[in-house]
Amino acid sequence: MKTPTHAIALAGLLCAFAVQAAETSPDVLVKQTVDEVLAVIKQSKDKRTLHDLAEKKVLPKFDFREMTILAVGRHWRQASEAQRKALENGFRSLLVSTYTAALAESTSANYTVEVKPVELKSGAKETTVRTIVKQVGRQPIPIDYRMTLTSAGWKVYDVVVENLSLVTNYRSSFNSEIGRSGIDGLIKTIQTKNQKLTEG
Repeated sequence: MKTPTHAIALAGLLCAFAVQAAETSPDVLVKQTVDEVLAVIKQSKDKRTLHDLAEKKVLPKFDFREMTILAVGRHWRQASEAQRKALENGFRSLLVSTYTAALAESTSANYTVEVKPVELKSGAKETTVRTIVKQVGRQPIPIDYRMTLTSAGWKVYDVVVENLSLVTNYRSSFNSEIGRSGIDGLIKTIQTKNQKLTEG
């Protein structure tokens, strides 16, 4: 099962915004905390440190339930509650492990980030924060964050890197695995992938 390692590393790098209040503009939140995340990465490539960074700063800002529903697609309706929970937990762990491994190999200290202003309409429940990641010697990479306003504040439900949707990418591989071995087969495949990433 293919995972967009480079995309996840860059996406995770920028998604570490600590949402304190729903009324705060998402683009401002991204800009405020990107420097904090970059500072941690510059100081350490230790896998444990980076894993903690992902756990504490990045992943709490994702709506994993919604992301899993979108990634599993029509098969979600067929899954039992136990299977749904296993899929959600497995998907979360997969992104944590993949992000940590990719970030440890990155040269992210050289990244600069441009965050595009967002104009939120009154009462808006969804928005997209557009950013450009720049690095010397490489083409700029556009990364868009599709966000929804929840009771806990703004949360990410999809990341689009160079016009490639993270959710759509996983939906393709997930559907293929379900077609081969069913929902339990997908759960097992995700668990195996997580174990390999953890051991690596």
